[in-house]
Amino acid sequence: MPPAILIHGPTASGKTALAISLARKLGGEIINADSMQVYSDLRVLNARPSDEELAQAPHHMFGHVDGAIRYSTGKWVEDAASQIDEIRRRGKIPILAGGTGLYLSSLTQGLSRIPEIPTDIRAKAQAETAASPRAAHEHLSRVDPEAAARIKVGDLQRVARALEVFMATGQPISHFHTPAPPFLKAGEWMGVALTPRRQELYARIEKRFDAMLETGAPDEARVLYERGLARDLPVMRAHGMPGFCDYFEGKCTLEAAVIRGKRDTRRYAKRQFTWIAHQFPTWPRIPADDTNRRVGIIVPLYNTAIDEADLGDG
Repeated sequence: MPPAILIHGPTASGKTALAISLARKLGGEIINADSMQVYSDLRVLNARPSDEELAQAPHHMFGHVDGAIRYSTGKWVEDAASQIDEIRRRGKIPILAGGTGLYLSSLTQGLSRIPEIPTDIRAKAQAETAASPRAAHEHLSRVDPEAAARIKVGDLQRVARALEVFMATGQPISHFHTPAPPFLKAGEWMGVALTPRRQELYARIEKRFDAMLETGAPDEARVLYERGLARDLPVMRAHGMPGFCDYFEGKCTLEAAVIRGKRDTRRYAKRQFTWIAHQFPTWPRIPADDTNRRVGIIVPLYNTAIDEADLGDG
């Protein structure tokens, strides 16, 4: 069975164009691996593939989740595994492309066994952390000193996560760190990481955000804002959305909201580079920016991966 192709890279690095080109050349179908592009509410602001792009190759798991839902990594792995099986039954190559490294590492390295956290407990942990970060961290030190030693006081998201796990299970979060077996085993996949030059990438981020403004991002954001969803939902934290919410409420100008959106996106890209360096150290780096050059690099690597998989089966 031909290996799946996994494409990771920072935002605005050209993953969509590359995935489409590979799908057309190799006979593949594309599965979304971006935690924001799963949501139906934001198409422009989340840079979801356009209708023209969707028509060039089969795409799956784009815009299939309502913004009111907290779509988890576990659910994504479950849905992606189902899609991979279906694509393989059709004799096609699964191509998973997106900027959420945790999705891809969970698929290939296994997912933490942490159970689903009840909504009321999650809300309680988040409220405690937001009310007093230092007091919340002290609470964590008492119930899970190992996590507290590892997590900084100002890392509110991770403090709240560790607290909610203890509140729901009575166990420290480290108790669940041994992952379940991965869905994709060694020899069943090949990963590549896009690593364009940072300054050129940051310039593309600026340009793309400006283009989003011209193609309706503020109007799209307002429609979502007017749903009155909880601000801590993932879709409400999409890059640009917090600034637009402040703008709609008269707390800042549109210009300030745009500056914040661009800044947050650049910072996210920086974190994605760090993820590649630390979590995907063996993945081939593809620094080239031109899609055709990238395809020319990846296809021989993929053919080698197929040969090695065949040898392993023999």
